[in-house]
Amino acid sequence: MSLPQSVKILINYFAKLPGIGPKTAERLVFYLIKQDKNLLHGFAQSIIHVKDRVTRCQECGQISEAEKCQICLDKTRNHSQVCLVAESMDIASLEKPGAFAGIYHVLGGLINPTEGLTADKLNIKSLEEKLARGEVKEVVLAMNPTIEGETTNIFLNKIIKKYPGVKVTKLARGLPQGADLEYADEVTLANAFSGRIQV
Repeated sequence: MSLPQSVKILINYFAKLPGIGPKTAERLVFYLIKQDKNLLHGFAQSIIHVKDRVTRCQECGQISEAEKCQICLDKTRNHSQVCLVAESMDIASLEKPGAFAGIYHVLGGLINPTEGLTADKLNIKSLEEKLARGEVKEVVLAMNPTIEGETTNIFLNKIIKKYPGVKVTKLARGLPQGADLEYADEVTLANAFSGRIQV
C-alpha cells in the first residue's frame, strides 16, 4: 500500500524512538490518525513544551523545570548519601521502592569508548566538586550491571577514593547481570539498596 508522504514522515520519526521498530511505528501513526484533533494538538504541544521547559538540575544533573530539582531541594533527604546513576530515568526506577532517602547524581551515560562516550564526557566534574565540599559520607554506585556499567564503576571508584572519609558502596546483585534498572521491579530494587556492599 502506498502511504501519503505525511504519514511516511511521521512513521519515520516514531521509528527513531528507542524500542520502536518500523511495524510499531506504523501502528502508532495509524492509531493517531483515528484520534480527535484536539487530543493530537495537546500531544504535539506537550512534546514542544517538554523540550522548551525541561533543563538539567545544576546540582545533580537530573531533568528538572527549575535550577534545582525537587530531590536536591528536599531538606528531609540525607544529603550525605549520593547515589550515582547513568541517566535521569534510573532515578524514577530507584525512587519507586522508597528504599533510598539520599540524593542522586546523574552522569549522563556510561563509559563506552566504542560509541565515543569517554569519561571526560560524563558529569563527573560536578561530582568531584560535591565531594570536595566534604559533606558526602557515602556514594552508592547504581549503574546497570553491564560491561559498560562495571567499567564506569571501576573508574568512579578510583576517583571517589581520592576523597578521605567517603565510603563507596554499590547495589547488591539482586539485579541480574545485563539487566536495566528501568525494568527491575520494586522489591528487587529495594533489596539491592538494603544489601548494597562496600567497594
